[in-house]
Amino acid sequence: MFIVSLNTLIKTTLVSGHEKMGNSNKYIAWFDSIDRSSIATVGGKNAALGEMYQSLTPLQIRVPNGFAVTAAAYRALLDHNELWDKLRQLMAPIDGHDVDLLAENAEQARTLIGNAELPSELVTGIKTAYQQLKQEYGDSLSVAVRSSATAEDLPNASFAGQHDTFLNISGDSALLKACSNCFASLFTDRAIIYRLNNGFDHFQVSLSIGVMKMVRADCATSGVMFSIDTESGYRDAVFITGSYGLGENIVQGIVDPDEYYVHKPTFELGHRSVLSHHLGNKKIKMVYDNNNGRTDVKNVATSDIERKTFCLQDHEVLTLADYAIKTEIHFSDDMGHLCPMDMEWAKDGIDGQLYLIQARPETVISQRATNIWETYKLLDQATPIASGRAVGQRIASGQVRIVNNKQQLAQFKPGEILVASNTHPDWVAVMAQASAVITEHGGRTCHAAIVARELAIPAIVGVPNATERLNNGQTITVCCADGASGKVFDGALRFETKTHKLDDLPQTQTEIMLSIASPDHAFKASLLPSAGVGLARMEFIINNHIKAHPMALIHPEKTESDALVSILHELIRPYKSGADYFVAKLAEGIGMIAAAFYPRTVVVRFSDFKTNEYANLLGGKNFEPAEENPMLGFRGAVRYGHPDYEAGFALECAALKYAREEMGLFNIVPMIPFCRSVNEAKRVIDIMAKHGLARDKTDSGAKLKIFMMCEVPNNVIRIDQFCQLFDGISIGSNDLTQLVLGVDRDSDLVASEFDERDPGVLEMMRQAILGAHCHNRSIGICGQAPSDYPEVCEFLVRLGIDSISLNPDALMTMIPV
Repeated sequence: MFIVSLNTLIKTTLVSGHEKMGNSNKYIAWFDSIDRSSIATVGGKNAALGEMYQSLTPLQIRVPNGFAVTAAAYRALLDHNELWDKLRQLMAPIDGHDVDLLAENAEQARTLIGNAELPSELVTGIKTAYQQLKQEYGDSLSVAVRSSATAEDLPNASFAGQHDTFLNISGDSALLKACSNCFASLFTDRAIIYRLNNGFDHFQVSLSIGVMKMVRADCATSGVMFSIDTESGYRDAVFITGSYGLGENIVQGIVDPDEYYVHKPTFELGHRSVLSHHLGNKKIKMVYDNNNGRTDVKNVATSDIERKTFCLQDHEVLTLADYAIKTEIHFSDDMGHLCPMDMEWAKDGIDGQLYLIQARPETVISQRATNIWETYKLLDQATPIASGRAVGQRIASGQVRIVNNKQQLAQFKPGEILVASNTHPDWVAVMAQASAVITEHGGRTCHAAIVARELAIPAIVGVPNATERLNNGQTITVCCADGASGKVFDGALRFETKTHKLDDLPQTQTEIMLSIASPDHAFKASLLPSAGVGLARMEFIINNHIKAHPMALIHPEKTESDALVSILHELIRPYKSGADYFVAKLAEGIGMIAAAFYPRTVVVRFSDFKTNEYANLLGGKNFEPAEENPMLGFRGAVRYGHPDYEAGFALECAALKYAREEMGLFNIVPMIPFCRSVNEAKRVIDIMAKHGLARDKTDSGAKLKIFMMCEVPNNVIRIDQFCQLFDGISIGSNDLTQLVLGVDRDSDLVASEFDERDPGVLEMMRQAILGAHCHNRSIGICGQAPSDYPEVCEFLVRLGIDSISLNPDALMTMIPV
């Protein structure tokens, strides 16, 4: 009630102020007098800006003030210059297939409107309103002139990027010319095609214009953010991208931006921590060209420091997340259903403030069916020839078509893979015929990425020198089904596609959990029906996201070469130290998985590399012994208190502690692997307590539980003693099998004897389950056996095992009934 009352008071005050300044022009509507019900009058973008200015400003969200030139002004312009029939004649023969005709007639239409005389009453209204805006912000004010179609930013059609925007406009004449060109942009090639594809009549759509304070991001930063994950559709995260300078480079995919995630549920509980950071290269930034009256823009190279540092500090990321969460709540429907939002933000380099400059409903991923699960899997093994940021979680093959400019679009054939430096909104008609898209630049919110998602095709953005490394006519396979990294393979590799209806999955008495290796897969996997994560592998995060041995990061001076030291120093930028880098990246990887399944349980296993695997990490050879049989050597719990690794384990504990306490992810349960004896278990528990992870420690009402992997026969033989030390048990069928059968599972010579279905292995599992239940301890299985063998699942269910962890791709066929 307070917010509504304050909102009403502010609105009344502002409207009264504008009325006192004499603005009553029928073609002008100030942001404080329009809202989301005003689409027919001022278009979707302006309606949203008005709604934002009125309703979000009282919530401490900064929105630049401004005014709308109404859609009635556009129609008056066409009436005044008798353009309706001429435009209809130009649009009538266009069907979207003849690219040359489209380009020619669209240009003629824009010329007619751009050169038309503005009605005098409209000219007076724009000039008067501009002067009033100057009274609010000062005579040095420059403005952004933004298009807003009356069919724009609707729940089922975004119209994003279809019309033109003009930035940093100063002076009456420049403003009037920008308005004329903005009206003309209703007939860009891309806008015409978009209307044809979405069933909009060209002449039932009008264009309004928004004139608003220019946020000086040219000397700061800007970007795009979503209140939903744009890849998986996961709704509990805010996804933010940013780079230096004006935001057009991000939208057009010219720059690889920084990326950030914030977890909404824990944020709203008061935990202020960024869930994930990804450093983009940000090689260029768009600024104003001061040599030409400050009306043009240009791209300039960023400095080395700018490329190697994040463009936003964490407190700024959290401020933007707060903006996004409040905006999503405000735009919810009458039933209280949240409306995922697509937003643009900018930081003003003059006043240092963050502004929300656009908000519209997200119209692609949020509209997809949530009960359908599609999986793509490569069937052939190959070495990638290129890689970049994956978009679309799909796979496609086709012939390469390199497009360096608009003229080359005419050569494109349906089914080809479009390869370009970056894509442009004018290219949508051709992209709709592509089987995949590859660009040299851009991030996951660039034009190519947005369009690819809407077209349901895979795209890989940020592939260095793709137009030079690939050749026209070359057959390639584009794979975006393996996490955040998209891979390009030579030739047409075989792959399979499966579609599953989640509603068809049976209910089970045994809890079904998932085994998750990669944080990149977590958001998508969380949409599957499960009780949480029974195994999240810390070593996968270390190997794929950190890449360096923890001891090498702590002591780079002890590594074998100056070259390696240089690589390590480059890797840890922009972090303060190698230790900080390790903790931050590991906490983020753990956090992404835990956040995806929050508040469901996520069991995180401490690192379980063997020494030969540790040695393969950057700098690892200097800190690992050479063992004859690493499978039985210096691995698991014995490492954690050993002088050769205790500092590394301290970092693992610090990362897990940060994810729980700072990120607020108290659903995380740590698990100890390969614990050979009761005394070893006691030592590790004491070490964990020393590092702030004391068993039964209570944080925000949640007690810390500690689980143990049951994978050594001694774990079964002494199950009574182990149950006194741990809160839960998880059977590791791989190691348990090799130790029961005496088979080294890494040896090709005896691999044929490795079988989790052996009666001796099953008997050990039976004893472990009975022993855990005797002590009221939960017990599950997280090994590979249940994902591979239905009969093992059935056996464990009959024994009453509490949970079974499956790989996501096995869930559809391996659920026990």
